[in-house]
Amino acid sequence: MRLRVRPVAGLTGAIEVPGDKSISHRAALLGAIASGPTEVWGYLEAEDCLRTLRAIEKLGVEVTRKGPGHYRIAGVGLTGLQEPDSVLECGNSGTTARLLLGVLAGQPFWSMLTGDDSLRRRPMARVATPLRQMGATIVGRDEGTKLPLAVRGARPLSSLTYRIPIASAQVKSAVLLAGLWADAPVVVEEPSASRDHSERMLRQFGARLSVDGNRITLVPGSPLAGCGVQVPGDISSAAFFLVAGAIVPGSRVAVRGVNVNPTRTGILDALESMGARVDRADVQASTEPTATLTVGETKLSGATIAGPLIPRLIDEMPALAVAAAVATGVTEIRDAAELRVKESDRVAALARELGKMGARLEERPDGLRIAGGAKLRGTHVESGGDHRIAMALAVAGLVARGETIVEDTACIATSFPDFAEALNLIAGGTAVTVEP
Repeated sequence: MRLRVRPVAGLTGAIEVPGDKSISHRAALLGAIASGPTEVWGYLEAEDCLRTLRAIEKLGVEVTRKGPGHYRIAGVGLTGLQEPDSVLECGNSGTTARLLLGVLAGQPFWSMLTGDDSLRRRPMARVATPLRQMGATIVGRDEGTKLPLAVRGARPLSSLTYRIPIASAQVKSAVLLAGLWADAPVVVEEPSASRDHSERMLRQFGARLSVDGNRITLVPGSPLAGCGVQVPGDISSAAFFLVAGAIVPGSRVAVRGVNVNPTRTGILDALESMGARVDRADVQASTEPTATLTVGETKLSGATIAGPLIPRLIDEMPALAVAAAVATGVTEIRDAAELRVKESDRVAALARELGKMGARLEERPDGLRIAGGAKLRGTHVESGGDHRIAMALAVAGLVARGETIVEDTACIATSFPDFAEALNLIAGGTAVTVEP
């Protein structure tokens, strides 16, 4: 599958983006191990999150689809999961694999996890190491650091104080989830704050959890209770439309119901540091706050994106790189080596593919130097099977001269199946054509 993208004269209107991917995964997993039913609205019905639902079904949890994005998860409690009779297939979803490892670390049976070609190349040692320290047995390929992995949990697990070398919400979440079956409090210390959806949702389900700066403590022993979860719009998906609204001449784009959890709004801070004005309206305070975000055409300037900001926008970096490519001046992205172990090496992919369009990106070990002011030109580019690279290239095509063909775009279904339709809606016509 590929996208044929045509330049547009302007983007206008308001859209909604699909439910937050990170929150959807966590709602499914916590719903599975809670006592009693959990109702989830706005669940992301894209490939990655559907993998998590299928995984908990294989672990003996009944899942009922009641409508679009509306699921009932019949939680079995902390001791009710069952040994799966087949391999847990995680597809392309690193979140499914890593958070499942945390849950399975506390189960007294064997489970096997695998994934697609991309996921089998991604590192799992960062999660497996602390879970082994807690008492779980994790074996598999490349000395137990890559999928496929076999896991046999222990109950109780040993308590642990774990200092994460690089801020990672997935590592933090895996350890905290495993801590639900520990014999004493589990502590995770981060070098800087990463997204805190797990902490918020664990509290919502009834876990005893406290946060002191970047030190998170979970006290086991409290049962989780099923509840209602409203999944807000995903700011990672909204980022592509916010960037498009800022760089396409004559544009003004609003995205409704977007999650504005402060640990996820780094993309807004970065765009504002580049000169964009991001208006917030209809702010709703809840477990996960939401707002309508509006951006119009802006003359962007280069900026330095580094340090504690990086964990708050790591998934939005492909969209931000497109903004930097057309901005005035130089943008430096540092401290972002994590980009190299995502669904693809995003540093290399962005430099290579945006480079084909005339952008000037220089790879660094931990990021990029982007010389802005590029006049992008349409050409053939490749996503490399990475959904966020595919969508970033499509946004770049909106301001390129001539048509841009983005190859290998079926991967977009892992997070945003209706991406092309949403883009065409605010374009007021066919800016993007999906071709087989």
